[in-house]
Amino acid sequence: MELRLIHFYPDLMGLYGSYANVSVLKRSLEGLGNTVTVETVLPGQEADLEGADFLYMGAGTERSQLAALADFTRYGDTVRALAENGTAMLFAGTAMELLGKTITDASGKEHPGIALADFTSVQGTRRILGDVYGKTDICPQAVVGFMNKCAVISGVTAPLLTGLELGFGNEAERGSEGFHWKNVFASELTGPILVKNPRLLDAVVSAIYQHRNTPLPQERPADSWAEAGYAITEEQLRLRCQGNQK
Repeated sequence: MELRLIHFYPDLMGLYGSYANVSVLKRSLEGLGNTVTVETVLPGQEADLEGADFLYMGAGTERSQLAALADFTRYGDTVRALAENGTAMLFAGTAMELLGKTITDASGKEHPGIALADFTSVQGTRRILGDVYGKTDICPQAVVGFMNKCAVISGVTAPLLTGLELGFGNEAERGSEGFHWKNVFASELTGPILVKNPRLLDAVVSAIYQHRNTPLPQERPADSWAEAGYAITEEQLRLRCQGNQK
């Protein structure tokens, strides 16, 4: 297949190696025999999202996030329609907050999101930092990553991670985290999240194939380095969780 991946604002929203989520997805899809094109979207630039196979935006500072939001709102209707139609997309780090109804910044000013989901984000002056280890209904393996945010996200009814054994979730310590609806994946976790979690990467690949009504190949190339990296991180964080429970 010929696949189009849309990467929004790689300069504004490129913290913590966010670009690597697109890189690892592109490599995985090419390993399955596809021809993959990555199209970047910059502020003020016109972009044709119709027919896209995947939309992506990564993490940015709170200031960069608002600059991205100011431009991204013009795509709101199209992004909501694509999401409803099953197009795969990932919003990582602070990009997740753009999907909600509003973002209230640290000064108390409220900014409308694209309202793909009903949640709201309220940013404070305290940063929430730390490793995260949690469970998801998407796959049996734990999800690992790192949290660096200052927002509390309220009103998520369909989280990506149903519960954390380590770390801060959307609005509470060891609470649920992220957002997942149809083929929309969103999480404040960095890592980057698809690099650190091979099974989540598989889920995104599967979503792209599902939307194309194409069965996944029976045989898929394995990434031994990614699997080994995940195994080490998962073990260390799991042991920390077990230690905290004693």
